[in-house]
Amino acid sequence: MTERVVLVLGSSAGGVGRHVTSLAGMLAAAGATVEVAAPAETLQRFADGWSGTAAGAGSISAHPLEVGASLDPPRDLRAALVLRRLLRAGGPPLVHAHGVRAGLVALLAVRTLRPRPPLVVTLHNAVLGAGRRAALGRRVQSAVCRGADVVLGVSGDLVAAARAAGARTAERALVPAPAGVPARDREVVRAQEDLGDALVVLTVARLAPQKGLDDLLDVLATTPRTLTGAGGSQDVVWLLAGDGPLRGELADRIAARRLPVRLLGARRDVPDLLAACDVVVVTSVWEGQPVFVQEALRAGRPLVATDAGGTREVTGDAADLAPVHDVGALAAAVRALLDDPAMRARRGADARRRAAQLPTDADVLAQVRRVFALGRTAARPKSPGVG
Repeated sequence: MTERVVLVLGSSAGGVGRHVTSLAGMLAAAGATVEVAAPAETLQRFADGWSGTAAGAGSISAHPLEVGASLDPPRDLRAALVLRRLLRAGGPPLVHAHGVRAGLVALLAVRTLRPRPPLVVTLHNAVLGAGRRAALGRRVQSAVCRGADVVLGVSGDLVAAARAAGARTAERALVPAPAGVPARDREVVRAQEDLGDALVVLTVARLAPQKGLDDLLDVLATTPRTLTGAGGSQDVVWLLAGDGPLRGELADRIAARRLPVRLLGARRDVPDLLAACDVVVVTSVWEGQPVFVQEALRAGRPLVATDAGGTREVTGDAADLAPVHDVGALAAAVRALLDDPAMRARRGADARRRAAQLPTDADVLAQVRRVFALGRTAARPKSPGVG
């Protein structure tokens, strides 16, 4: 691959940033000149992935671009002008934007360039809720979908929304979990975390409304704190790893209800935590192709999750899925696994089998190369408009 690819994204502390970092490395290893345009804090957060020359003689460089988290026309226009100058500074680019805001800035930047660069947009999140703000978000998403040459969606519902909005070409993106550091020994990690012989339930999530953490606390509250089986009594300990805007509120609620959950904060040793746990729980209101769910499958951990967005597309039948906000069903599935070691072993084996079927980095590279070719073919010399 000998081409110039400009990857555009907004502020990210998690999955989108990790995916773009991984994608940049794959493209550079295939020989592409990759330029990443993103807010300064995002570039800093993923700094290790944004510079250098790859083994395939490609390269990766980073460029600050203030893409906001919400619609702000003056700021978005300024960002589009900055991006437009970047696009004009090198050889003919292909632009791949990640997220609706990044897609809008990219569309504004490319629409007056001649020749117009091909534009691929990946939708990573659904527009949730009601009211004027959500309605505006859906209008912006529709405009981006109509203006892009190819739209990828990380879940089937996003692909359907893109097609309904008038996208010329739309398909499901492949988003594998980045390769992680191998986990340490289970007993070593459990000793370090002072878990003893407890049954451990693990959730890793950004502490934000999308993750359904109110439901998580309700599930936790209905689960016994001690279970008695053939081997005697075992305490049940919940670990919640992650950070975000709800951290303070969650800490207060956990303390007020005296819930046996440990807020671990942001962690980089998720494979270790997975090795130490017995059951994984995800209560999200919506997900695309959740990285943590993929990590749990690869670790062979029994998984209880909400049937939200693209989660089922990732898990197949290897997880126990419940409707969003169905606390009773979630709690029953968790209790069944905690009560039955044999069931945990069976569902762990199911998870490993499913993990072997998940897309690989090679699958992702093949898809983006094909999609980029479609984008170059579809790019039109005149502006597609944004209305």
